[in-house]
Amino acid sequence: MDTNSLFCSLELVAGSGHTLNVEQRTALETSSAILKRNYKFHRVLLWGKILGLRKDYFIVQGRGEDEIKDRKNLYSFNCVDWFVLPTATDSMIEEVSKLGTGQFIGDPSFVYEINKRAEGPEAVEEEGLKVTEETRLAVTVHQIDEEASVVPRGAFVRSPHSLVQINRSFGGLSDAEANKLHNYLHFREAKNVKEKSILEMGDLNPALDFLDVLSDDIPKGSWSLQFECARKVCVLRSLLWLGLTFYHVPMTQQHGYIYTGDGTKNLNLPFML
Repeated sequence: MDTNSLFCSLELVAGSGHTLNVEQRTALETSSAILKRNYKFHRVLLWGKILGLRKDYFIVQGRGEDEIKDRKNLYSFNCVDWFVLPTATDSMIEEVSKLGTGQFIGDPSFVYEINKRAEGPEAVEEEGLKVTEETRLAVTVHQIDEEASVVPRGAFVRSPHSLVQINRSFGGLSDAEANKLHNYLHFREAKNVKEKSILEMGDLNPALDFLDVLSDDIPKGSWSLQFECARKVCVLRSLLWLGLTFYHVPMTQQHGYIYTGDGTKNLNLPFML
């Protein structure tokens, strides 16, 4: 959610337990303006908070000219001092995948050390494999963005120069449109659009329909859609990444998402549906 409208946005997702105290809100509002100037971001968004045993990580995301490609994630413990997270690579994701699950400590220098990945005749020794919590944090934020970041259809447009930017003419989904899951899109590079048939592609607008729709997600039923605040706000919650909440006020440009949780994926979801 954009830090320029932080106070209003947090009120719209307060029903899910996402909130900051007055001190944190004030510090974030001030520091985000400094981050925007120092890093030359076009805008700064509050991504969320990952809970740790000792301390919690506050995460913000700075975006540049291209809203998808020009991203930089930063973390803080006090919403004042910010540190840049490394960009998640394939090798980092593979290393973190060997850690298993568990709660974050709250210390970016904490080192996870793995000696054995499996047991039995095909056991593979992982001698010397060490992963810092900062690396794990970067990978977790990346994975949540890949699987659960949401925008309403039409909120972003792809220019003739292939830049993904805010659609200034977007006036919001209607009440009827907001009630349908296929009008919400994953805000990352598309993975399924090219797999659609020619007949399906004929009904799409290349400038708007360049992202994957949530209704194609597997397993089916991994999203919960409700209207709240006297049906004035549409709220989407991810059942795969518990703690991810998206909101949209129909017929307005107001939308955004925030994550507050322990950073673990709900791998039992297929058995719960």
